[in-house]
Amino acid sequence: MNIDFNKNGDGLVPAIIQDSKTRKVLMLGYMNEEAFLKTNQTKKVTFYSRTKERLWTKGEESGNFLNLVNIKLDCDNDTLLVEVIPEGPVCHKGTDTCWAEENTVEYGFLSELEGIIASRQKLSETPADSRKENENSYVVSLFDKGINKIAQKVGEEAVETVIEAKDDNDDLFLNESADLLFHYLILLKAKGFGLKDIVKVLEERH
Repeated sequence: MNIDFNKNGDGLVPAIIQDSKTRKVLMLGYMNEEAFLKTNQTKKVTFYSRTKERLWTKGEESGNFLNLVNIKLDCDNDTLLVEVIPEGPVCHKGTDTCWAEENTVEYGFLSELEGIIASRQKLSETPADSRKENENSYVVSLFDKGINKIAQKVGEEAVETVIEAKDDNDDLFLNESADLLFHYLILLKAKGFGLKDIVKVLEERH
């Protein structure tokens, strides 16, 4: 790895710390060549502290170490992406990240969709005569009908997806696949689970 430690004139390069599982950015630090070598040797992320003017292993006082998984170098050879498994909070203020975010897994739009489904489930727990007209959505109606109806819909969408898989119309196959995934997310929520629970099972099997 050909890191350009001399580019900024101080022998330091930025080190972006990212959780290897959740993909959340946790913090930003700086490394010199010695810190980089020590990080690789000990597998505990070590920075060069500009305030203390010495090497500083994250967690040396708090016990909240950053366990090294991988280091990537950017295209200009002057910035590191350090993938880690954190032990405890990362920020000195006690938060998961230095941006005060929870270090939770997100799956892009699918996580947004899970949030919408959760809000619809909450609406279904409100008496029907207390809801606003625009609150009686399709998803709310499924939750109203209960787990049997939701499971039935997943089965129907699965069959339709299989049928389209055996044909040559990619557009229909993708639409049926989207319907299946959508209803499966509803079923997961109805059972009190989410994508993260399925991913956990897959990771354990792997």
